[in-house]
Amino acid sequence: MPKQLAPRLISWASILDPQTEAQAIRAASMPFIHPHIALMPDAHLGKGATVGSVIPTERAIIPAAVGVDIGCGMIAVRTQFQAAELPANRAPLRKAIEASIPLGAGAYNTRIWRHETSLRIADLESLAVRLSVSVDNYAANWRDQLGSLGSGNHFIEVSVDQDGHVWLFLHSGSRGIGNKIAQHHIAQARDLIKTWRIGLPDRDLAYLVEGTQHFDNYIAELTWAQEFARLNRTEMMARVKAAFEKWIGSEIRVEHEVNCHHNYTAKEYHFGRDVWLSRKGAIDASPGTWGLIPGSMGTRSYIVQGKGNRLALNSAPHGAGRNYSRSAARKRFTVEQLREAMAGIEYRDTAAFIDEIPQAYKPIEVVMEDARDLVDVRYELRQIVNVKGD
Repeated sequence: MPKQLAPRLISWASILDPQTEAQAIRAASMPFIHPHIALMPDAHLGKGATVGSVIPTERAIIPAAVGVDIGCGMIAVRTQFQAAELPANRAPLRKAIEASIPLGAGAYNTRIWRHETSLRIADLESLAVRLSVSVDNYAANWRDQLGSLGSGNHFIEVSVDQDGHVWLFLHSGSRGIGNKIAQHHIAQARDLIKTWRIGLPDRDLAYLVEGTQHFDNYIAELTWAQEFARLNRTEMMARVKAAFEKWIGSEIRVEHEVNCHHNYTAKEYHFGRDVWLSRKGAIDASPGTWGLIPGSMGTRSYIVQGKGNRLALNSAPHGAGRNYSRSAARKRFTVEQLREAMAGIEYRDTAAFIDEIPQAYKPIEVVMEDARDLVDVRYELRQIVNVKGD
């Protein structure tokens, strides 16, 4: 059941540490919040605003409340294949995926693009013109970033649902170009607040005011970065499908596909007013809307449909949510514990992934129980192949 933690803060998180709660209360104190911040079951400490929060703002927007990975999200494809049809040796598939998609921070494509890649790049170039944004000023190599995974909790997986159907599943966002756009506007918001001599409970709650050129520029570049993130996932999924088809020797028939953001802003109507709704680590869970909630590396993931919970601002969690920071996880857990957690899953065995061990995250079962009033679970997935970047 949700709890009222402050006048404009409602939480669905049964696991919530004091620092995260205090951070969410600070964000909820901003005067332009309407009607309240909805704190999701996977909430954990973030930059300025809590990861796993839904932040509705009137005539203002907090760039740090959107986050630095603009448009980060998930894409999933259900295939016609059953798990029993797959070859027993899955290492060749993992290696083929790793060879076709650049992995890790700073790993990008060369200028040798597939025809479909070029079409997606052309779409983004056209969008930049329509929005009057100059994204080349942030990263001249953004075209090479399309179709790259990144690092951290970004991943590619082959999974199996409760009926034995095989799914392809991946998590990524707007890469370096999105990060640079976000960092620019976060810094600009801080400078403006300092110029206006406005006191804030946290400098990362610095905001831009609707009706100003700074605000309009941010929304335009945000819109572009969100589309980059969506097409980045589409591009990678095409490459994963090609690797899978070559491995199994047959074409994939897509039976269902979901592509959703969980770090983004959209104009929505809630509690009688139009607001800028920033979902920072949350998915749209409007009535019937399909969404993706991944667990941590080695645990279950879920394909869901939203229930349209009005109090939760039609939102739901975006994953498991961290219990330990990356540095704390590296000190606490071992390679042997990671191997034990990944038993039966084809993955690259390396100490680089210790900070992604399942024990570093909240139990996904607890998160999904907390979200029972927010979504209906349609498919439960268990991974059989995992690909990550260092």
